[in-house]
Amino acid sequence: MVNYEFEGSREGTRPPPAVAARGLTVRRGDRTVLRGLDFTLEPGTITGLLGPSGCGKTTLMRVVAGTQAEVTGTLDVLGLPAGSPALRPRIGYVTQAPSVYTDLTVRQNLDYFAAVLHPGRTHRDERRSAVTRAIEEVALTTHADVLAAALSGGQRSRVSLAVALLSTPDLLVLDEPTVGLDPVLRRDLWDLFHRLAADRGATLLISSHVMDEAERCHRLLLMREGRILAEDTPGALRTRTGTGTVEEAFLHLVAEAASRGTHPEEPTP
Repeated sequence: MVNYEFEGSREGTRPPPAVAARGLTVRRGDRTVLRGLDFTLEPGTITGLLGPSGCGKTTLMRVVAGTQAEVTGTLDVLGLPAGSPALRPRIGYVTQAPSVYTDLTVRQNLDYFAAVLHPGRTHRDERRSAVTRAIEEVALTTHADVLAAALSGGQRSRVSLAVALLSTPDLLVLDEPTVGLDPVLRRDLWDLFHRLAADRGATLLISSHVMDEAERCHRLLLMREGRILAEDTPGALRTRTGTGTVEEAFLHLVAEAASRGTHPEEPTP
């Protein structure tokens, strides 16, 4: 098995967290969606956000990206309060629904968003270079001049990821980016994620309900019913629970929480 776990910085040189949450809570009407979450994301690491559908993963990702209302507690992102205008070019956020214009080609979509990020004639070469690089990174070079309407769902998701990569963000928030992809493309995307973390020092928060993807992450946040059941490396979670897989570890932790009588109301995503 490939070891994806992050060694971290040497003692005394560890940088501040890329994301630090304390008491993070989201309510919708009389329903509590996120319940006093405490966690950190270290720079240059991939953190997997895992849990069943409806546990609050998407809401948490919106909070980190700065697009969620009605948030209490504290959340610092890249040294600033979440949602600060200065964070916009430093965060790439990819939602579950592909954000592309279907009447434009792949390249035209990226040209448009690059022009928004870097307007003006003086940035023309920079935009062209960024578009070419992003298309290559998501392996869509052969589809660059194909209309988005003619792409598969998985290919449209990769266009959305390419848009997020245009500004070489310090933080990538990816909501189930591998849904609908075949095993080869899933492998290639995870290879890309690890290159972004290792080579650029980017921090990635990636949600999934597919437990086998957990082994590809440096650290994990396991969620259930709006709470974080555990925050640790895949290996440490397996050791702590005496199980052979992260899925078994998750089920063990669910049973453990139930035995303590922890049964919060079911949140909406």
